[in-house]
Amino acid sequence: MSILKFLMLLSLVVWLGGVIFFGAVLAPTVFSVLPTRHLAGSVVSPSLNRLHWMGLISGVVFLVSSLIYTRVTTGSLHVFAARHVLIVVMLLLTLTSQFAITPKMATLRASMGEIDNVSPTDPARLQFNSLHIWSTRLEMGVLLSGLVVVYLTATQLK
Repeated sequence: MSILKFLMLLSLVVWLGGVIFFGAVLAPTVFSVLPTRHLAGSVVSPSLNRLHWMGLISGVVFLVSSLIYTRVTTGSLHVFAARHVLIVVMLLLTLTSQFAITPKMATLRASMGEIDNVSPTDPARLQFNSLHIWSTRLEMGVLLSGLVVVYLTATQLK
């Protein structure tokens, strides 16, 4: 039983810790230290890819561990328990970012070349900026949902 609780908590710590570190430390630091937005994007993009994979793996580990834990402690899976539904939402948001938004941003970024030299009114730049806003919203959705999962998990584990 302790191993299931450990896996649940570890997966949340890894996922949410990564999201918080990425958004509060890595991205702002890279964009403020490197000389061009293009170079900063070259660091942030692969980091976001790794963050997404960490999140997807962590989400699956949490979901499986939590379902087993719930089955063992209550005799039922409680598939639609709030924490399980929120983890699925987090997984869907991460999948959307990783496989829908991020590839489009990468294509646009490659087509524009050095983004610092592209006019802010250029259609490709406008589309890139719009996708970036959506990417940020998805990550914020993952973070907020994850914080609720942390609360629910902390109050429900025996």
